[in-house]
Amino acid sequence: MSEAKEFGVSRLLLALAAYVALGILAWTTLSDQRIRLVTLAILAMFALRTWVNRKNTMHADKHDDDKE
Repeated sequence: MSEAKEFGVSRLLLALAAYVALGILAWTTLSDQRIRLVTLAILAMFALRTWVNRKNTMHADKHDDDKE
């Protein structure tokens, strides 16, 4: 695995860990159940978008290598 891919994986893990930390903070500090769930849903959408974007980026690099 190249150094750039390792850096990308660590960035992805760091981003997902940040979303988890924000989710934990939201769960423990927000008292209204509806606001808490909406906040967690928004964080989940951002986490999913980050993961999908990472997968698309990895596949785009793979397709670029095939063309050369």
